[in-house]
Amino acid sequence: MPNVNEWKGSKVLITGINGFIGGNLAKLLLLKEANVFGLIRNKNKNTYLYYENLDQKVTLIDGDITDKDLLFRIISEEQIEFVYHLAAQVEVGVGITNPVLSFETNIRGTYFLLEAVRMCHPLVKSVIIASTDKSYGSYGVDMMPYKEDYPLKALYPYDVSKACGDMIARSYASDLYNLPVVVTRFSNIYGPGQLNFSALVPDAIRSALGYSQFIPRGDGTNLRDFLYIEDVVSLYIIIGKELADKPSQYSGEVFNAGTNSPTTVESILNSVFRIIGNESDLINIKKQMKLNSTKGEIDYQYMDYAKAYKHFKWKPSTALNEGLQNSIAWYKNYLNDRYS
Repeated sequence: MPNVNEWKGSKVLITGINGFIGGNLAKLLLLKEANVFGLIRNKNKNTYLYYENLDQKVTLIDGDITDKDLLFRIISEEQIEFVYHLAAQVEVGVGITNPVLSFETNIRGTYFLLEAVRMCHPLVKSVIIASTDKSYGSYGVDMMPYKEDYPLKALYPYDVSKACGDMIARSYASDLYNLPVVVTRFSNIYGPGQLNFSALVPDAIRSALGYSQFIPRGDGTNLRDFLYIEDVVSLYIIIGKELADKPSQYSGEVFNAGTNSPTTVESILNSVFRIIGNESDLINIKKQMKLNSTKGEIDYQYMDYAKAYKHFKWKPSTALNEGLQNSIAWYKNYLNDRYS
């Protein structure tokens, strides 16, 4: 893994810096003494970036990911060397009710960013495009875990939008343009700072702590892979530097990451409510879930990380129970601060 000084003074642009992953990535890059720039569409201060006071330590630039001219100016004027493209419309439910929003942000935003990088080539040394496990679409349980060479069979709007961005990224990495681009497809990411409460883990924690009512997601049998945020950002750091150092080896590559230890939605709920000590409320939630079915959700999803291990010796280091305990401790403080 790169040592701390390799990032010192590096100029890094994070799109989506005000999101869950972007804020955590910014925190790690700041610890490594990088100069971090962030594109921010709205100054929502109820985010990890602001809660942890990271906004005071990075350069924030107001703007939209679909503003190509702005992206060009940021990269060229700030002499950006590393780009992490994390900006996205990430809510599956929003994608179903308003598909155009997902398509605009996740497809147009991606090709505008890559076009800005191309116009500044060879200034940028490394571009990481965050795709998702949902780009693969639905495969049977006998085909799990997903591997990088599986054809993309996305069907639902959010999944399709990310699959399109994924393919556009690899086009810019092709011999037509030779941009240093890597695509990442990670499993369900959770941990401190995830304030999208439509996601399973934060919703379960908030509910178990008594701040809200849990939103049922199907009958609880959906199989998922949950990857802790610290493992995610550590891999982003590794890939970003390795791509910059060895573009001919890594450009155009795709890397999956997950734990390869799938669990059901019901099992996650069991763990969260048990750790918090509120198993009585869980009984009613399970009754509600048995009456539910969710459209637009894939039954089986989990990831193989063999390729990331082969190239970078990376593997997830945080067990699910440990990650949930860390997350619960953070949310207790956050929710107490917010509602006290």
